[in-house]
Amino acid sequence: MKNMRIDFAPRSLRRTLFHTHPAVLALAGAGLLLCAAAAFGGWKLVEQKRLREHELRHLQERAAAISARPVEVAQVAIPEGQAAFVNGAILQLNLPWRELQDAVAAATPRSVALVAMEPDPRKQVLKITAETKNSDDMVGYVAELKQQELFSGVILTRHEINEQDPNRPLRFQLEATWIAR
Repeated sequence: MKNMRIDFAPRSLRRTLFHTHPAVLALAGAGLLLCAAAAFGGWKLVEQKRLREHELRHLQERAAAISARPVEVAQVAIPEGQAAFVNGAILQLNLPWRELQDAVAAATPRSVALVAMEPDPRKQVLKITAETKNSDDMVGYVAELKQQELFSGVILTRHEINEQDPNRPLRFQLEATWIAR
């Protein structure tokens, strides 16, 4: 025979809980714990957001206060000699070396041997010392340098024959003024 359940107790929460399966009660408890954990996590996030907003407001106030006050720059007296040295170094660094070398290399024939190139950045003058076998090559070299677009003027400043050398080369110096770009 089948079991019959006879229950004459009035309906109440206690009676409902008694008749509820334990697995359902465990799931309900776990659900309540999850809801409580989610509520606590949400509360912590709101607190963190409020703290970050407070820090952001504080940083913005500091930034506004710093930008509002004038910047104090210490006046440093630079000696004139040091300033001239630094300016000279800057002029040396700003020399158009590659352009000067390319222009001289393009104008130099095989019959002319370059001995030295000394730039003067203040005057924008390149002093060139070279050697050749005869005066025609020297004059042709000066004319070729005058044809270069970088140079605005080329002047032969000095020439001499080296009597000590058995080949007796003609050593000459010239000044080429370059155009600042």
